[in-house]
Formats: sequence, C-alpha cells, structure tokens
Amino acid sequence: MDLMLRNKRALITGASRGLGYATALGLAREGCWVAINSRAAANLEQAAHTLTQETGSLAVALPGNISEPDVPALLVQQTVDALGGLDLLVTNAGGPPAGKFEVFDDAAWQQAIELSLMSHVRLIRAALPALRQSPSASVLTITSYSVKQPIPNLVLSNSVRAATVGLTKTLALELGAEGIRFNSILPGWTETERVVELMGYRANLNGTTINEEIAHQAKDSPLGRMARPEEFANAAVFLLSPAASYITGVMLTVDGGMYKGTL
Repeated sequence: MDLMLRNKRALITGASRGLGYATALGLAREGCWVAINSRAAANLEQAAHTLTQETGSLAVALPGNISEPDVPALLVQQTVDALGGLDLLVTNAGGPPAGKFEVFDDAAWQQAIELSLMSHVRLIRAALPALRQSPSASVLTITSYSVKQPIPNLVLSNSVRAATVGLTKTLALELGAEGIRFNSILPGWTETERVVELMGYRANLNGTTINEEIAHQAKDSPLGRMARPEEFANAAVFLLSPAASYITGVMLTVDGGMYKGTL
C-alpha cells in the first residue's frame, strides 16, 4: 500500500530513542522529511544522522525540553523554517516518575502536568497555523493504555495522560471540519529505555531483577511478550498517513492484548 507520505513534513518530539525514534524512522522510510526533538542534544544529533544514513530522507535535530512553556512554539517555528511547512505532528514525551499517590507533592503533580499534558497542548496550539496550510494535516498524541486500565505505581501517568486523550478527542471534533485529523495511540509495554527504567523501579521494590520483571510483565499479553518499537511505529505511521484519511478521533491500543476491557 502506498501511504502517500513522500515529501510530507513531520515534527516528532521525544524522538532521540524509543517510540518517538521508531516513529520518525518509519516516517522517514516512507519518504517523509522529519524534524526530531529531544532534551539530549548529543543523542539527538546522532539519531538524526542515523535516520538520514538509513533512509536517505532529510532529518533535522531540534533540541529542547518540551515541558518548558516557550519551547513547543520554538520547535514548531524551527520545523517550518527547516522543512518549509508542517503536515504531520507527533506529540510524545517521556512519562512522569513511578510511585504511589502519597509520595507525590503538588510540585510533582505540576511537573507531570507540564510534561504529559501541557506539552501536547502547546505543541498543537503552535502548530495549528501551519497545519491549516496542509492538505493532509494529521496529529498523533502518544499516551498509554493506562488511560483505560491504570497501571500500579504510575498514578501520575495514569491520571495526566487521561487528560491528553480527552484533549485529542475534543480536537478531532472541533477541527475535523478544517481537515485536520487527531488520533492517539495508547501503547502497552514496549521494549524501550523508559520501560527498562520502570522495570528497574519494580525490581527494587520486589527484590527481583529487571529481566525477571520484564518476563513477568510480558505474561500479561496473550502474545506472551512485550512489543517491539517498530510494531508501535507501524501503527503510528499508518494513522498519520493520508491512507488513513477517514480515521480521526481514534484512541488505538497497541498493547498485544494487555488491556482486558471490551471498549
């Protein structure tokens, strides 16, 4: 299938590694020009170089912390300047720290809101003028299957990411008439650096090893394993593409069946 992505222009945040990088790689392989963002400037430059070497597509590195209020608008402007416009936006950020409810004070909650909600708000708000100029504008927010099935010891993520899903659905309704599509992917446990960090937290609590915790969590999927980042990216690239032109307002779980509900 031709996804009709050649020469489309995309900004992907949180993309020096993990799900963001896998999505950028998938888009670049389809011929997209990509601007990638991360706080880690050195890692980001290497990621952009690798993307170009592997795909031949243009990849631009834009460092910055998207939880800081002024950064999202700057990233969007830099993307438009570098790529000549913007067609696709992927809003992705690392998750808040693990822990139970009573260990977090107001400052921790506010930091989680800035990272896991307001970064999406600010990126989308800044991108709308450019997206309105695109004939195939598409926005993908990356959240978590925890918005449907809360994950133990992740109260900050469980709570704040649910607000991003509400935002995504609302914008799909508000801006559909302008031809801008909004969808969200709710990934389950995927083999990324972030997941290794969370498994390390569990291992410390339980007196186990990271590998033991990964194996235990993998059993929660009927497939008996965690996802690979490219499996997430395959779904993301399709949802972003013009091939999915009649799909908007979808909250897609890519979780190997870990979510046990029917809705």
